[in-house]
Amino acid sequence: MDVLIHLFVGLHIIGIASLLGGFLTQMKAMGQGTARFVPAMLHGALTMLVTGVILVGLNQADDQTVNNIKIGVKLALLVVILGLVYVQRDEEKVDKRLFGLVGALTTANIFIAVLWT
Repeated sequence: MDVLIHLFVGLHIIGIASLLGGFLTQMKAMGQGTARFVPAMLHGALTMLVTGVILVGLNQADDQTVNNIKIGVKLALLVVILGLVYVQRDEEKVDKRLFGLVGALTTANIFIAVLWT
């Protein structure tokens, strides 16, 4: 079971890297007001959602404790991120405040995962 959990943790990290990487590649465009949500951001957010749900299930099946409040906060942030990226995915330009919000929420999600024990 540990190997399976570690596999999905790795996939979850790949998802967050895709979401954050897509944001970081658009930082210069954000300053110019021409940033857009690239497909990697949507795919990364979806990967995080699927692997996160699987990880919670695997950890509970392995009788490990799961902090449901932490998972709920992370899920809420991810749903907001996913909703914003999904709705604006076909736009040529996204408002820089909205784009910055997605970056801030993504960063907050990372710090919640790492620092909330």
